[in-house]
Amino acid sequence: MDRVRSASLIEVEDLQELIANKTVGILDCRYDLADNESGAQAYAAGHIPGAHYASLHRDLSAPTHQLGGRHPMPNSAQFQQFARKLGINTDTPVVVYDDNRLGFAARAWFLFFFFGHTNIKVLNGGLRAWLDAGLSLETREPATTPEGNFKANPKDNLLVHYETLKASLGNAPWQLIDARDKDRFAGKHEPIDPIAGHIPSAINQPWREMTDDAGKVKSTVALQALWDARSDGRPILNYCGSGVTACVNYFAQQLAGRRDSLLYPGSWSDWCAHQRQGK
Repeated sequence: MDRVRSASLIEVEDLQELIANKTVGILDCRYDLADNESGAQAYAAGHIPGAHYASLHRDLSAPTHQLGGRHPMPNSAQFQQFARKLGINTDTPVVVYDDNRLGFAARAWFLFFFFGHTNIKVLNGGLRAWLDAGLSLETREPATTPEGNFKANPKDNLLVHYETLKASLGNAPWQLIDARDKDRFAGKHEPIDPIAGHIPSAINQPWREMTDDAGKVKSTVALQALWDARSDGRPILNYCGSGVTACVNYFAQQLAGRRDSLLYPGSWSDWCAHQRQGK
């Protein structure tokens, strides 16, 4: 595995070693947008040993408001408190996983990355890879640990918000990439947001295409070819429905060696809210 890939992805056997040495913080990020509690219930029924549960709406998002999207990013104080509560220090290796082709684990990865944590990895293949290796789950929650000393240092330059995005349309310094599925992008199907379609000038790259059918991340060569074909030399500005699955594309761009990626955290849900207000 190349250096960039090994810095951001971890295989099952390497996670086993960290668990045996008790030198890792693990987050189970399973979630279902149609049922807010199903992820927590799945965690309680069985999770990778030592894992804590990270809820998308309670831990990996801030409270919603009229604007800002359906899953606003937590601020520095909120995320720092969450990480410290789990005993995470500035140098603690953190591994995140889910059962949905990185759909929610990548959000946790992005938040740690955004807030300056330098040792954050995604479990390649997620929970399925763990089970396919014949490894067991546990149902007990990890013992309470002393509060960690994680310090949130946000990289605000990675984010682009509505006002800046709207002002740039027609002369954008970036290529806008929509991570939703093709039918939602085309406006043929919109199950969640009040307006169908996509942001003007965006092109579509569904987030699920970053992984294979087993949930394993595609090769570095494949990702590089994909993102080279999707951009014209400009930085990439990623969005999705609410800033969650866009993080899968962002993560894949990092693996492909790109260091110019950006995120519109409010995404389509925030764009729709502004449009309905006539802004």
